[in-house]
Amino acid sequence: MNRLAQAASAYLTSAAHQPVHWYSWGEEAFEQARAGNRPVLLDIGAVWCHWCHVMDGESYEDPEVAAFLNEHYVCIKVDRDERPDVDARYQRAVQALTGQGGWPLTAFLTPQGEVFYGGTYFPPDDRFGRPGFRTVLARVLEIYTGQREQVEKSARELTQHTGAAMLEHKRGQLSEQLIVSGAEQMARLFDWRHGGFGTAPKFPHPAAVQFLLTRWWDIGAPWPREVAEKTLAGMARGGMYDQIGGGFHRYSVDERWIVPHFEKMASDNAELLRAYVQAYAAWKVPQFAETAEGIVQWAMEVLAHDGGGFGASQDADVGINDDGDYFTWTVDEARQVLSADEFEVASRRWDIGPSGDMHHDPSRNVLWVARSVEAIAAELKVEPSQVEVLIRSAHGKLKAARDARKAPFVDRTLYVNWNAMMAEAFLEASAVLERPDCREFALKTMEKLWTDGFVPGQGMVHRIGPGPRSAAAGPWLLDDQVQAASAFLTAYEHTGQGEWLDRGRELTDMMLAFYWDEHEGGFFDSREQQLGYLGSRAKPIQDAPTNSPNAVAAMVLLRLAVLSGDNAFRVRAQQTLEAFAGSVGQLGLHAATYLRALDMLLNGESKIVVADTTTPVGPLLGTALRTYRARRVVVPSTKSPVPGVLPPVALVCAGTACAAPVTTALELRETLESFGRRR
Repeated sequence: MNRLAQAASAYLTSAAHQPVHWYSWGEEAFEQARAGNRPVLLDIGAVWCHWCHVMDGESYEDPEVAAFLNEHYVCIKVDRDERPDVDARYQRAVQALTGQGGWPLTAFLTPQGEVFYGGTYFPPDDRFGRPGFRTVLARVLEIYTGQREQVEKSARELTQHTGAAMLEHKRGQLSEQLIVSGAEQMARLFDWRHGGFGTAPKFPHPAAVQFLLTRWWDIGAPWPREVAEKTLAGMARGGMYDQIGGGFHRYSVDERWIVPHFEKMASDNAELLRAYVQAYAAWKVPQFAETAEGIVQWAMEVLAHDGGGFGASQDADVGINDDGDYFTWTVDEARQVLSADEFEVASRRWDIGPSGDMHHDPSRNVLWVARSVEAIAAELKVEPSQVEVLIRSAHGKLKAARDARKAPFVDRTLYVNWNAMMAEAFLEASAVLERPDCREFALKTMEKLWTDGFVPGQGMVHRIGPGPRSAAAGPWLLDDQVQAASAFLTAYEHTGQGEWLDRGRELTDMMLAFYWDEHEGGFFDSREQQLGYLGSRAKPIQDAPTNSPNAVAAMVLLRLAVLSGDNAFRVRAQQTLEAFAGSVGQLGLHAATYLRALDMLLNGESKIVVADTTTPVGPLLGTALRTYRARRVVVPSTKSPVPGVLPPVALVCAGTACAAPVTTALELRETLESFGRRR
């Protein structure tokens, strides 16, 4: 066993048996490199990453490759989920060198931590005109030892370039035109045939869907709804959505959403849950509620901890030689568990046939919704109700049979940012889907985050795990602070309990104290460090792939200004958005969260003050929370917002105007759906 046997990361401990003398990220490895005048091999991957495990098996478990590495290199292995700050910087450097990034990331560094060569997956031997890993290792070593001066010069230049690229701020004027042009860019990228944006591979982009929901609400044109609705429907029908177990895989390799990369991430599913819940609240499409319920089911069955909290991910594969075999089906496998009638329906519904979808095994089928209930009924000349019964029974049998298979590994690690995202999504789902169990588990999770993840005077740690929490617990990342603060503010909206507001404000104060850029505005992604590329400050605004922490910070500040009555938070939000206004014009799709925050600033929050004496969620508060309204901020109160009117009462305000106070759920819903809409 190597040094990684003592690591907390599931990805690192999965490599503990390898003959490579791995180091975890830290000063010790760079000290060894400097002392031995050796280059550093940096491998960044994740436990859910298929090609990371392939490269591990092909190269890092090979005794000859390991012996060469141990003699000539200092080797560092990093879990990108555990150290997203390290990953972000080295991804940017390798992308600048090669034009591509991803996992596994394979970077070659000087002993000072500067990149001079890199790539992603390397096969073990030369093939298809590409150099194999053995060839690369020998050639890199030859260049490093023979051209040291040029290597170090090039590495320094790349460091300067990467450092500048990581600072994404560029000041500009805030205007409605930024919102309009961002929406137009999304429309140009939209796939009108299959939904989604761009061509294969396709990623879900839930922040863009949420932004377009707001545009539909505001402008009344049909196209934002068509783009958002077709995207959500296409994903829900496709194989990227797990038709049997619920939840979404990470992305689709084809433009039709059918064949996914099979890993499932807590972060992706959290934001997708919010998108489907909000779309259902707005449009009442039953498919969207069913899909949201499926995400909840998967998260509770697979990721949830008994005492609150969600694990980080579920692997794609059981071993390196399969590709999603746990999730896919052959005709024979389906026939073995289904009756003849069930198979007749299931094969049509989910496209289970002899010619499947997987390159490694063409008999394996990714299940996706290929035909509607009505189409199947017409083909089989039976009633639609009979088809529905058979679909339900087939689904239950396929689920039971799949549950009996050896399942892919689940990373049970509790990351604060992803837990906050999932808990916040669960709270929204609890109101819209009327699921009190989601509310209960979300609040339990948030309490765990505060109890086990908050360090007084420091903020939220990144990973909750064994060992004491202290000022050295790091890494200290902006994303953990803003996502937790956002979740705590949402908890206050749903409960009216003042401690959630206090916690959200305390985190926001620390965010401003530790991450704010006093000179240029905006927030740095982490506290200042000096190890390797971590000496380069980063100020991200792109959704890459999760929501930009600077954009989330702006929305937290705007919400807190409403909830606390302190306008200083609004000033900071405006300064944050101004800091990036000059750089977001060309980002379009990847600036969706920024555009949502800018929309909230320019067009104003919808403030809903609810004095509802019923607990825990009375009719008025429940209506406020489950009715879609753009830029909604709910202010629960124990006192009536209207002099002379006793609770229960609610007051809806948009901009500088307020509607007449209402006292019934029906009146409140009608007011929320109509008051202040510009169309």
